[in-house]
Amino acid sequence: ICDFAVGLSRQLYGLTIATERPSHRMMETWHPLGPVGVITAFNFPVAVWSWNAALAFVCGNPVIWKPSEKTPLTALAVGAIFNRTVQRYEEAGNGKVPDGLSQIIIGGGDVGAALVGDHRVPLVSATGSTAMGKKVGPRLAERFARAILELGGNNAAIITPSADLDLALRGIAFAAMGTAGQRCTTLRRLIVHRSVIGDLVPRLAKVWGTAKIGDPRVAGTLIGPLIDEGAFQGMESALAEARAAGATVH
Repeated sequence: ICDFAVGLSRQLYGLTIATERPSHRMMETWHPLGPVGVITAFNFPVAVWSWNAALAFVCGNPVIWKPSEKTPLTALAVGAIFNRTVQRYEEAGNGKVPDGLSQIIIGGGDVGAALVGDHRVPLVSATGSTAMGKKVGPRLAERFARAILELGGNNAAIITPSADLDLALRGIAFAAMGTAGQRCTTLRRLIVHRSVIGDLVPRLAKVWGTAKIGDPRVAGTLIGPLIDEGAFQGMESALAEARAAGATVH
C-alpha cells in the first residue's frame, strides 16, 4: 500500500480547461482535505489503518486513528513504529515531518462517536458492523462530512455438480475457519447442489472435527479464540436458532 500511495502521489493531477476569455485558462488543483478519522475493527486491527493512512498522508492529510477497544496494543505498537520511522527520517536530514501527522486515540464507542461528530474532521473511514455503520453514516451526512464505510459481509459459496470438491473443500475451510470466522470476508453460507451434498458434507464435518483449536501462537493451531464472551454467546445463539429451524448441527 505504501508503494501504491507513493506512485499515486504523481497522479494527483487536475484539469486544464479552455475558456472563452482571451489569454485565460482555468486550472483544477486539489488541496488536502484535513484531518482524516480512521475507526478500525478488532478483526483487521492494522490493515485498514494502513490502507487509509498511506493515502491520506500522500494527499497531505493528518490521520487520527481510533482502534477497536478490543485491540489497542496493535495500534500502539504501530504508532511506535511510525514515530521511530519519523525520527530516522529527520535524523537523516530529509526534512521535518509535521507534528501530529499520525495520532492515536484509545477508548470505546463514546470516543468513536466524538470523532464522528467533530466538525474539524471532514472525512471518517469506519470499519465494523452494519449496526455501527447505520449510526455513523447519518451522523456524518448531517454535517456534510465524507464517509468511507466498510461493514459486515454475508458471503456465500456455490458448489455446482461440476465442482472440484478437493479444491472447494480447501477454499471453504479456509474462508470459514480463518480468524475463527470473525471477519467481514468470512464464508457464512454454503449453497450446494443436491447431487454433491452427500459427498461434501461428511468431508466438511471431518475437516472441522480434526481442526486444532487453541492458542494461535502455538505451531499447528488452525483456529484461535473468539474475541470475547459476547462473540461466544452470539455463536451459541446462532446454533440454537438453527436447531429451532430444523437444521442439523454436525
